[in-house]
Amino acid sequence: MVGFPLLLIPLAVYNIIVFLMPGVSFAEPLIKLTLMSGAEWQVTLSDILLAVGLVLLLLEVIKGARPGAKYLTDHLLSLIVFGAAAAEFLLWPKFGNSTYCLLALLALVDFLSGVALRTRRRTATVSAAPVASKRARNAEPAAEPPLEPAPVPAPAPAPSAASVAESVLLDHPEPKLAQPAVPSPGLQPGGHPSSDAPQR
Repeated sequence: MVGFPLLLIPLAVYNIIVFLMPGVSFAEPLIKLTLMSGAEWQVTLSDILLAVGLVLLLLEVIKGARPGAKYLTDHLLSLIVFGAAAAEFLLWPKFGNSTYCLLALLALVDFLSGVALRTRRRTATVSAAPVASKRARNAEPAAEPPLEPAPVPAPAPAPSAASVAESVLLDHPEPKLAQPAVPSPGLQPGGHPSSDAPQR
């Protein structure tokens, strides 16, 4: 957003009074104030215009000091305002007085302060980059945190003797007793029938 040059306001008021109200004098007192010392202060129209110009110059400097403010267009507008005021002061006889000269000087200060603030901000930005890179290069690598040993799982409770016996029995079926082979009564190991066998 382009900022409006605030110092254009007192210069425009001066132009309006000169061209549209030629009977108004800038030197006649508008207000008379009695100070605590007893002195009488006479405030003229030119004093009021200069006071307004100073306050607006302060606001312009505050606007220019904000980060990201005062773009190139704002500087060009301030330069155009100062150029127009200087041209009127030099070329028109109605503007050739101290009041208008001081107003044009305020416009010049506005332009120069904006340029100075922008240059200083750019210089600070450029110089901050190498300093940050040097600090990053010179900085020691951060010490790694000490590794903690992995937690050892708690030992499982020892199984009881009964459970071990049960598992052994379940894993190994119960052995079967072998039956001894009984020879037939009529046969002897030699293959001859026994003498005790009944004969037919």
